[in-house]
Amino acid sequence: MTTADRTRTTDPASATTIQPPEAMLLRPLPSTLPGVERRPAVPGGFAAGGSAVGIKASGRPDLALIVATGGPASVAAVFTPNAFAAAPVRLSQQHLAASTEPGGDGRSGWARAIVSTSGCANAATGALGDADQLEVARTVATTVGVDLGSTLLLSTGVIGTRLPLDTVRAGVAGLWAAGLDATDAGLEAAAVALQTTDTRTKTATVGLTLPARERPAVAVRVTGIAKGVGMIHPRMATMLAVVLTDAWVSPSVLQGMLRPAAARTWDQLSVDGDTSTNDTVFLLASGASGSDEVLAGTVEAELLGRAIEAVARDLARQQAADGEGATTLLTCQVSGALDDADARAVARSIISSSLVKAAAHGRDPNWGRIVGAAGNARLADARVLEAGGLDPIDAGRRGGGPATVDPDRLRVAIAGHLVFDGPAGGPIAFDRAAARAAMDASELLVRLDLGLSDGTGEAFGCDLTEAYVIENSEYTT
Repeated sequence: MTTADRTRTTDPASATTIQPPEAMLLRPLPSTLPGVERRPAVPGGFAAGGSAVGIKASGRPDLALIVATGGPASVAAVFTPNAFAAAPVRLSQQHLAASTEPGGDGRSGWARAIVSTSGCANAATGALGDADQLEVARTVATTVGVDLGSTLLLSTGVIGTRLPLDTVRAGVAGLWAAGLDATDAGLEAAAVALQTTDTRTKTATVGLTLPARERPAVAVRVTGIAKGVGMIHPRMATMLAVVLTDAWVSPSVLQGMLRPAAARTWDQLSVDGDTSTNDTVFLLASGASGSDEVLAGTVEAELLGRAIEAVARDLARQQAADGEGATTLLTCQVSGALDDADARAVARSIISSSLVKAAAHGRDPNWGRIVGAAGNARLADARVLEAGGLDPIDAGRRGGGPATVDPDRLRVAIAGHLVFDGPAGGPIAFDRAAARAAMDASELLVRLDLGLSDGTGEAFGCDLTEAYVIENSEYTT
């Protein structure tokens, strides 16, 4: 099987492969999210574009613009908690905070334009880097004809280098003069320009119909683009992503949709155990569909929230599958946990384990590494637990604490082969050659049931390969 074959992924929730009889109770978890098309279908109210302007020495596309064409779009955002958060992260937070009522937290607000520069992270660059980023924002605002505070910024690339401002200025002017595109091609170009070490673009779209209160239902679209295949580990957002919708939603309601979706998707994604300084997710709503305003706690909010989560989940899976040097998408699904937070913790611990990732690459059904990682699982930070649905007091009490696992109740299957059955005494005989052959696929599903209650969760990663080490040993040289 070639690497190209291995990187074609399928969703275990919709897989149709026949499971061996001994693993019938550990089938893939069913998905309740809507189906996703992997294409950049631009929602109404947005135009986009991307080009190569010379930030990257390679000459590949490195500048992207996305503009809300009908006026300010409502925005929700999630940012890295890294202490070395990059200049674009801090400036975007400032702009969002200033766009709302006094006391804004920088995680929601209003914006007209997003600019992405790829090839330079503008992180750990001090006051000069902050001044550079402000100049990029000023350039975009002047060129597009919007307020400075209505710009949002993304950067990705090498840490500790300065943005080439003259190059960026000329690039923004050239891209704007060429004309942004309100079609799928414009958003595709922006998705390409986001990339650094990615080998392919990452796009996802969900179409849905929102009920209307006093008129016919309205068709709405949710589309996302993303980049990120290294320095990825669950502490949100673990990459760059822009999600767009033409629904009408206020910033606060939009934030209430994004953060829980991120907790169940991007916070469950790990490539290499390292978090970045630039991680950002922007979710923008233009209202151009003509839908009624989507209000919190309504059927419309539930439908739109599920569509947003479906896009986020699929982008996270694409990022894991394209992990630096990866040949296999590693998915872990957990059922039978005390609650969903515990299930997510166990799944995240397994896909983050270097030993599990190495075994996945070697097609080695070494279940000992899996149970070891499960027994070492710890819950997410309190703020992630709260975003995922726990009340603040419970989240504060449990944040960072151990997940509950009972070896006598645990069952484990690797690629459809039951390999550990706690209720039956633990280790069981299985066909290692058959299991090893089943692991040689584009996606490896590790399935656990904790046998404790009804909590479920999943996480996404990839195998650890020699190519990852080679690529990252020479990243700046």
